[in-house]
Amino acid sequence: MTRTQAPRYPATVQLATSPLFREQDNKLSVADRTIIAYKRAEAIGVAYDLSPNDVLNLTPKFWKTHEDPIMILDGAASTLFTIQYNLVAGTIAQYAQGREDMAALLDDLLRYRKIGQFCLTELGHGLDAANLETTAVMLSDGGFVLHTPHLQASKYMPPTGPVLGKPCVAVVFARLLVAGEDHGVRPFVVTLNDGYNMSPGITARVLPSRGGTNPVAHCITGFNRVLLPPSALLGSTKKPKLPSVDFSRAIWRVALTEDYWPPEKRMPIMNFRTQQIPIVNGIAHAYVLRAFGEWARSEFCNQDLDPRIRHGIAACSKAISVQLSQGAAMAISERCGAQGLFGVNQMSRMHSEMRGIAIAEGDILGLSIRLAIELGLDRYALPQSKYPDTLLARHERYLMTELKEALQTPSHRHRDDNVDRLVLPKCQALIEAIGHRMAHDAALEADVMAELIDVYICSIVKLDSAWYSETGAASRQKQAAMEVAAHDAVLPHLLTLVQGMNVTPYVTAPIVSDEAWEAFVSGLPYQGSKADLINGNSIELERARL
Repeated sequence: MTRTQAPRYPATVQLATSPLFREQDNKLSVADRTIIAYKRAEAIGVAYDLSPNDVLNLTPKFWKTHEDPIMILDGAASTLFTIQYNLVAGTIAQYAQGREDMAALLDDLLRYRKIGQFCLTELGHGLDAANLETTAVMLSDGGFVLHTPHLQASKYMPPTGPVLGKPCVAVVFARLLVAGEDHGVRPFVVTLNDGYNMSPGITARVLPSRGGTNPVAHCITGFNRVLLPPSALLGSTKKPKLPSVDFSRAIWRVALTEDYWPPEKRMPIMNFRTQQIPIVNGIAHAYVLRAFGEWARSEFCNQDLDPRIRHGIAACSKAISVQLSQGAAMAISERCGAQGLFGVNQMSRMHSEMRGIAIAEGDILGLSIRLAIELGLDRYALPQSKYPDTLLARHERYLMTELKEALQTPSHRHRDDNVDRLVLPKCQALIEAIGHRMAHDAALEADVMAELIDVYICSIVKLDSAWYSETGAASRQKQAAMEVAAHDAVLPHLLTLVQGMNVTPYVTAPIVSDEAWEAFVSGLPYQGSKADLINGNSIELERARL
């Protein structure tokens, strides 16, 4: 961000440089880091001051919180924030009107007077939410008995343990049984703990840290005949979410800073095309995904669209955002040598946290299979391209035609073994192709810099290079020439484009500058005598001698 630019995210730009977010996590215990994550999530929530209308109607203010780069500083905090506002508050907001108890609870959640958790997935069922085994038996007085019949029916992952002395409530999904009749899976509001102790009948077993990520105190949660009032029952709904692309934007910002360029006396590593390719690709992806995200959010909020289409757009958005962000994290961290392996430099940590995003709220493969089959059976269609002659649109059209023909083949009946072996493995590639085409179209409509769009096209063509060559759309030699020309056109604008991402205040990696690195090293624990320590001044002295 230049001195003349206004901050793109004024609600958190000061917060990002505060002691709460600049705490050196590597010096803290896992328990302390977990507590800080909650405090950071609360600080973000307070900064944005979301209203019931924001979480219910997905206002621009709501979306802005999810694209705010402050989310990259602590993946655990962003996870807790998303659970609190998207899943818990977003669900309860749909039932708050006309219910004073729910309206009061919603206000407590939005103001972070209470912590919210979302208990859907069970240990033994994963994505199979339709067959959950947690039960809620209705009593004669209208209340319920919430029960976990065995360990495999325990709720898996939500961090349900007491923390910060704040009461914790959860939206818990259970099978509603009335007079022995199954009324399906329904959500209930349950008080899990008072901030110090678990509620009677509720247990939380804290899982080990995932490793490589900021810690969230994930738990296995069980209910032993917990009595609930009649008001606990909400209904049956769940709000999906679009992933943020700011993980990837920050990765690229870490890898390319003005301080990254070595002194004149050495050959700058950025002079090599092998270094330039992942960084230039990453910058192009960031700008194109930003345009795609804005279009996708607009379509997702369009109440006139078929809900299946809205969810299909969300699935495509998630598929390519995670795909491109993960690819960037791997490529760039590897080009930073051993430094790219350490969580303190953000890249490996963000890669691990993106793995969690890929699975959360429906893993990408599962979402892709369902969406591709429904599109292949012509149950509905996603928005078509306004630019049908482009390379990415032609690729999408071919894959869709291929899938439809496979489903219409007599030996490939829906749900048979041939579909399992020959069709399902192709579904994710199709959904990603649709998403890449949508992103390309959105970038054109948003007037993203033409040179960046060219780089984006070249990077996506490489994902299925054989198809473009086999069909004559672009030979291998043409693909290589296109990439060289596109990268040559973007390179002169590289630093300006990075500054335009407005994420500099949110980068904490010590490798971004010599000063930051020496400050980091001076704070590390050490063995040996203090006299043998090399401080910043003596390091400079040694350099002068060399």
